[in-house]
Amino acid sequence: MGVFGTILGFFGFGFGTVIGLVGGYFLFIYHQPTDIKDPEIQPLAEQDSKTVELLLPEIPLWVKNPDYDRVDWLNKFIETMWPFLDKAICKTVRETVKPIIAEQIPQYKIDSVEFEALTLGSLPPTFQGMKVYVTDDKELIMEPLLKWAGNPNILIAAKAFGLKATVQVVDLQVFAFPRITLKPLVPTFPCFANIYVSLMEKPHVDFGIKLFGADAMAIPGLYTYVQGLIKDQVANMYLWPKALEVQIMDPAKAMQKPVGILNVKVLRAMKLKKKDLIGASDPYVTLKLTDDKLPSKKTSVKHRNLNPEWNEEFGLVVKDPESQALELQVYDWEKVGHHDKMGMNVIPLKDITPEEPREMTLDLLKNMDPNDTRNEKSRGQVVVEVLYKPFKGDEIPPDTDGPNSVQKAPEGTPEGGGLLVVILHEAQDVEGKYHTNPSARILFRGEEKKTKRIKKNRDPRWEEEFQFTLEEPPTDDKLHVEVISTSSRMGLLHPKETLGYIGINLADVVNNKRINEKYHLIDSKNGRIQIELQWRAS
Repeated sequence: MGVFGTILGFFGFGFGTVIGLVGGYFLFIYHQPTDIKDPEIQPLAEQDSKTVELLLPEIPLWVKNPDYDRVDWLNKFIETMWPFLDKAICKTVRETVKPIIAEQIPQYKIDSVEFEALTLGSLPPTFQGMKVYVTDDKELIMEPLLKWAGNPNILIAAKAFGLKATVQVVDLQVFAFPRITLKPLVPTFPCFANIYVSLMEKPHVDFGIKLFGADAMAIPGLYTYVQGLIKDQVANMYLWPKALEVQIMDPAKAMQKPVGILNVKVLRAMKLKKKDLIGASDPYVTLKLTDDKLPSKKTSVKHRNLNPEWNEEFGLVVKDPESQALELQVYDWEKVGHHDKMGMNVIPLKDITPEEPREMTLDLLKNMDPNDTRNEKSRGQVVVEVLYKPFKGDEIPPDTDGPNSVQKAPEGTPEGGGLLVVILHEAQDVEGKYHTNPSARILFRGEEKKTKRIKKNRDPRWEEEFQFTLEEPPTDDKLHVEVISTSSRMGLLHPKETLGYIGINLADVVNNKRINEKYHLIDSKNGRIQIELQWRAS
């Protein structure tokens, strides 16, 4: 009887359990209430005082404080760039922390400490508003409100005595109110020398730590202790007026004023080694001063010539003759693709006696490494004449370093005339009705010059230079530039069509010495072309 009662009790318990589960499912899951209403949304001004008080911490700063500006554009930018910023920041952290860990762990008898996983997650930080201060000093002060509720995965593994321990940081929240100061502002890119970061109040930092896979923050008292420790340590280091200083450049160098001008005359090159398999090379020379942010100056291209003569003069502004050097590089011009480097050399300015012209013959090298055996190979020579003229007192020639400064015309240019240089950089949004294989054509005083043709491209990039030697300034002349598309297919009814054209008055070029602008093409829906014009007077 006892066995029989046990069996009946078992089945009774099982039957009751099934009835209970089905009934619970029906009552609490399947049966949904029908009287649920959508929440009523009211404007903030219509809310009662208690509701507004509860919402106040979540309202953006730009709503509560008129001194703060909206920065939605910045948040959108960070959101778009975040996948790439995440990888770049994590890579920098790994490279920065690795040598520090390697230096510290031996004293603790730990075999290794490394990141098994390091990612900041898919949720980017957001800025709730930003205040910008205007001061009389050469500085820019910004105060953004940063909020970041991220989903990072930071897994650190430590190995010692044959054992392995892992620590994982998850669910990170950071609310900070930093002051970012860029100073001093300098006339050299990126236009500021230092970044100073201070915290205007103690930051809020919240995160979870998993030790051996368990939540360590669940230990009573540990969460409060860690929160207070982080706030106090960060405040001791960075709470205003203390600051984290990051030097971008040497302010002394950035604020340096010109002290002289270096006149360089590129005379000729000799015994150059050809880079092309078929035919001779097309050499030209670039020259610039080290520690100079300006683009390199360059000579004209001498086609099919391994012993070219230029006799072209250039002026370079000198800021520190003790540390700067003249860097010369010889390239082989290519119509398509990368220009091949034929050799280089440098002239330290401290080796040049001021006010004394000096002709120098330089052997072309692969690079400036004295231990590189490739420099033993003969690459030819380049001959230049240099003259360093220090400024006297406050004498600084106007426009020596300006955006419109251009080099002088080469020797042999007619007296009173000059050299008109036309550089066709690129075109955008050009499209033909039957085909789009754009090239550009220049018409000037009955002379025609063309760029290469680029097949099936609405945004062609030519980067080709053309020169016209003139006996007088072209103040009354007009330059005609036309973009055309041609097809090499036989039997096509429309082998050639115009994609747009532009006429440019050259009086402005003569007056300004240099113009680099984008022009809207006539007879083109959206086409534009970028043309650089230079007038090099004799």
